[in-house]
Amino acid sequence: MRQLVQQSRHSRPWPHRLIDSFLAQAPPTPVLEPQTTRYLLFDGTFLHRPHSIVVLMDGQTHRMVRGQFDVRENSEPQLRAFFQPMVDEGLHPRRFTVDGNRQTTRILRALWPDAVIQRCLVHIQRQGLSWCRNFPKTLYARQLRDIFLQVTRIATATNREAFLKLVADWEDRHSADIAARKETGRVFSNIKRARSMLLRALPDMFHYKP
Repeated sequence: MRQLVQQSRHSRPWPHRLIDSFLAQAPPTPVLEPQTTRYLLFDGTFLHRPHSIVVLMDGQTHRMVRGQFDVRENSEPQLRAFFQPMVDEGLHPRRFTVDGNRQTTRILRALWPDAVIQRCLVHIQRQGLSWCRNFPKTLYARQLRDIFLQVTRIATATNREAFLKLVADWEDRHSADIAARKETGRVFSNIKRARSMLLRALPDMFHYKP
């Protein structure tokens, strides 16, 4: 929620009014066409903690396939119960675009082992920039922030290769120093989190074939 406020530049009550307005409307009608639905987007968020909502959308039509309130992304039983009806209906998607939630990825790979899992670039960029902060003081943090700024600009194979080289060069210059440092402060810990997230995400960032 804090990131939404920062990025939208609205006041803090604004997203709550938006959510309340959405919840007051009649829910959209889910549409599932098992034989034609091939590219799916899955995400979840907290509305009013601890209550959350998850939504699955058709990546081509942007129509909701299924949504459910009070399902947690970290709950294996709840996620299985959410997805299982679509398995039973014969849904065989080619790929999913998801955030970095590991439980979600494990469930999707268990239920649809042939589907490709694409990491959402917007989630990667948003979280990475949050951890790097707007005005990092160290050289390695400034360079890492610049890397995250490139994430959503990758539209061609040339862009992709340039990005991968940028990450590799940054790793060559700074990874040993970062690993050797004994700092435990929040700022440095967040840089380590940003680096770790990016490296884990890399194998699944470019299935969309720029």
